[in-house]
Amino acid sequence: MSEKVTIPVGDKQIIIESGKMAKQADGAVMVQMGETIVIVAAVGATKAKEGQEFFPLTVDYREKAAAAGKFPGGYFKREGRPTEKEILTSRLTDRPIRPLFPKGWYNEVQVQCLVMSADGENDPDMLAVLGASAALVVSDIPWAGPLGAVRVGRINGQFVANPTHSQMLESDLDLVYVGNQKDMVMYEGSAKEISEADFNAALQFGQAAVQPMIAGQRELAARIGKPKREIRLNIVPPEILAEAKGLAGDRIVTALLTPQKLQREAAVSALSEEIGKKLVQKFGEERVTDFVLKDAFYYIQKEAVRNLIMNFNKRLDGRDFDTVRPIYGEVGLLPRAHGSALFQRGETQALTLCTLGTGEDAQEFDSYTGGASEKKFILHYNFPNFSVGETGRISGPGRREIGHGALAERSLEPMVPLTTYPYSIRVTSEIMESNGSSSMATVCGGCLALMDAGVPMTRPVAGISIGLCTDHDDEDRISRYKLLTDIIGWEDAFCDMDCKIAGTEKGITGFQLDLKLRGIPHSMMAETVEKARQSRMHVLAEMAKVLAEPRKELSKYAPRIETIRINPEKIGLLIGPGGKNIKKLVEESGCEINIEDDGTVNIYSVAEEGMKIARDAIMGMTAEAEIGKVYRGKVVTIKDFGAFVEFLPGKDGLVHISELANFRVKQTEDIVKMGDEIWVKCLGVDEKGRVRLSRRAAMAERDQQAGGSGDGGERHEPNGQTEQGDHGGERGEHGGGHEPRGDRGDRGDRGGRGDRGGDRGPRAQRPEHR
Repeated sequence: MSEKVTIPVGDKQIIIESGKMAKQADGAVMVQMGETIVIVAAVGATKAKEGQEFFPLTVDYREKAAAAGKFPGGYFKREGRPTEKEILTSRLTDRPIRPLFPKGWYNEVQVQCLVMSADGENDPDMLAVLGASAALVVSDIPWAGPLGAVRVGRINGQFVANPTHSQMLESDLDLVYVGNQKDMVMYEGSAKEISEADFNAALQFGQAAVQPMIAGQRELAARIGKPKREIRLNIVPPEILAEAKGLAGDRIVTALLTPQKLQREAAVSALSEEIGKKLVQKFGEERVTDFVLKDAFYYIQKEAVRNLIMNFNKRLDGRDFDTVRPIYGEVGLLPRAHGSALFQRGETQALTLCTLGTGEDAQEFDSYTGGASEKKFILHYNFPNFSVGETGRISGPGRREIGHGALAERSLEPMVPLTTYPYSIRVTSEIMESNGSSSMATVCGGCLALMDAGVPMTRPVAGISIGLCTDHDDEDRISRYKLLTDIIGWEDAFCDMDCKIAGTEKGITGFQLDLKLRGIPHSMMAETVEKARQSRMHVLAEMAKVLAEPRKELSKYAPRIETIRINPEKIGLLIGPGGKNIKKLVEESGCEINIEDDGTVNIYSVAEEGMKIARDAIMGMTAEAEIGKVYRGKVVTIKDFGAFVEFLPGKDGLVHISELANFRVKQTEDIVKMGDEIWVKCLGVDEKGRVRLSRRAAMAERDQQAGGSGDGGERHEPNGQTEQGDHGGERGEHGGGHEPRGDRGDRGDRGGRGDRGGDRGPRAQRPEHR
């Protein structure tokens, strides 16, 4: 028997139904908003695997092409490896639900989210998070939910819950918020320099928006939910843990306070090995397993680190709670990269490279569920094993690397003018060392690399991570807390929060909150946001000492670009039949040429010569006739009333017989022949686009420019040659070859001109020229 609840969210409704499909799963729901539907099923193993030492939670989100009525791309026409969006949505779903499982419960849990219908406007990612919560709530899996999830946009200053893809185009905020009945649990997203006050207001808006979702899930669980199963926790036997603590004593504190990371790890490892041997001697190998040893020493370290922070105001590296570790930066250190930077904060170091590409280098991808299908700005993050002094399997980027890259990408993107900047941009971050928040080091290093490459960023961007350490009372409420600026790896591992916030001097551009707690109050987050702002100002000031603004010149190895705007009606002419014209031009110039529908033509070239070839050809092919301008054209048609001259590629104009010369012309061919190249001047264009040309006016203008009489007399070229037809040689009135006019002497009085208008004087005084 199925049950459903309807939940109001903003001006929309979300329907959650359970009991209709996937009934063999421990918990399953179908979540719908508009015509977008996601099916979520959760299953928990009945027992833990032998030797399991951690909680194996897997969240898998997949978008089906059929949901949008499409075929998958590729040869096999079947969905394959998860896309970047699918991986990021899986992480988005995983992070808020993970802290709510019982500590010490190591049974495998899988949560699978399948998009079965996509209307192209309502993004299914929020439905996946909400569905994961609902599936776990109605299941027998032990879990401390429910949670609500909402996307918050801001359009014209007003917050909007779960905006559509069309609405998001107008929004200056993209906040994903997950909360429980009273506290926030997770958030992530980006913004266009939103102020700290407005950001806190957006979080409050999100908290209010998720309340109906939580109430709806409670109602659904009351109707159809299963009783929670009995579980067995894997914990260290109390007597073994007590013995381990006694053996460690104060020596664990001494080891933890070792200043350098690797030396600290070595000191703790040596102490752990010593204590492990003594525990085995006392309790035997059967009871002191590898899991018991690791878990016992984890608790010892965690307790010592937290005690130092909460009771002695001490951090492992000796800093106070508000100090950012020393910062070092360098730019331009890789000669062939278009932009490069080295950013180091304490023992975290990122080497970043910026590459400028053409429009063809933009990343294209399937977008079954709507939204963007292309990216001009890409950031990739890589975390090699050597960055933490370890060995391990070497493979492609994992979910963590993809997630960290996405965080840095969305933090920098709002300050990159992608709508006006013609290049595609790729930033790669290679982590050289890591001891806390390498994603924020990637933001800082990525910004420096972009500016080193000459990308005209609106303002520099920096990021910082704020941590949290808490004490709880008997009712599991936070009784005391300390905020930690610029956390290191050990504080991330043993404390309660990793809150990353990036932005400029004017506001926030990127953010991500991860908690190990079941939630924190908004008042505590407001303090965190302000602490992040203060630290960000310090980091920006340090970055300005390295490079304060984008370079004015591009690297000599970066492709140059020239943008030409043509009449959109000329696009077909430029491309040619079957792409003939554009392909030929690309081959001749060696350039890459991108043509937009609005008539914008971007020419990319590393060589100036190739750029000139392409530019001149495009301008020639698409230019419009300009009244009063002189052109060099080719005679393509001879008529009794004049000649048609191709003065621009594919563009003809008529030179009427009366405009061929400054005297009466009896026959067109007396002056020009097919194939002749002549100078013509544009006299006008009629309403039908027909162009009137004049050879007579062009020759007169050229004669004036050369210092002549301006009456259309003989026009000598700068090299001393007169204008010549295609057949060569100088041509007189009838096109024959003659001696230069100046050597013909006085030919005497030629008498009346008859129908040519009477006696015009001695011919020697009125030289004739075509």
